[in-house]
Amino acid sequence: MKNIQDKLILITGGASGIGQLMAFSFAEKKTRVVIWDINETALELLENEARKKSLFIRGMVCDVSDRNAVYSQAQKLIADFGPLDILVNNAGVVSKKAENTTGPAFLGIPDESIIKNININALSLFWTSKAFLPSMIERNSGHIVTISSVAGIIGVKGLSDYCAGKFAAFGFDEALRMELRRMKSAVKTTVVCPFFINTGMFDGVKTRFPLVLPILKKEYAVKKIVKAVLKNKKRLIMPRFVYLVYLLRLLPPAMMDSIADFFGISRAMGDFRGRS
Repeated sequence: MKNIQDKLILITGGASGIGQLMAFSFAEKKTRVVIWDINETALELLENEARKKSLFIRGMVCDVSDRNAVYSQAQKLIADFGPLDILVNNAGVVSKKAENTTGPAFLGIPDESIIKNININALSLFWTSKAFLPSMIERNSGHIVTISSVAGIIGVKGLSDYCAGKFAAFGFDEALRMELRRMKSAVKTTVVCPFFINTGMFDGVKTRFPLVLPILKKEYAVKKIVKAVLKNKKRLIMPRFVYLVYLLRLLPPAMMDSIADFFGISRAMGDFRGRS
């Protein structure tokens, strides 16, 4: 376990969901945590709660889909708090259930939702990493955490734009890890691929076999993520049953699709509502 006391951590999209829980979990380990989010009211509430607990959590309004805003706020963060030690790329969105369509579900997703999804779930990783990684490389110390998804390693019916963004996140982490390894850099990376988490983002999603593919409790997910960061774990997939996806990819696509159907992947989004 590495020592993160007094380290500076940035969590994007951290004013709610697992980002908020991660903020408190890291802060309780005597770190300094900065939250980027677009919800100014939620950030103020978060700061007030942290002050009551004597924890160092500060909020900054930042739209991570806007690269100029990312670069500007990154400079302000460094000026106010110093160089960043751990970047947690947590910000993410999911499109509302697509409108009824006679074709594939993605045809019912508005163009604006697709663009927003890719901008936040995929492109933002480039802007945040470009803002903070050079300093980490120069200091030969740092850690970049990317929150992807199980939907980033297997396609899910009804989540085409989300899957595209999370597949991109998974690929981004893998390529970055290899590039840093080639440089013999001490900067670490961790990619996190959880099954659906009960944060409200995926309200209505169902699982056919909850014993092997449970909807994850957010407290459990955060505990596992924080532990993975402390142990410099390169990849965290939850639950472990999902590792079987790699074996499925060795099969012909028709067989893989049939097994995915059996486990309910094609029906999981049937009653999906999303966060209200």
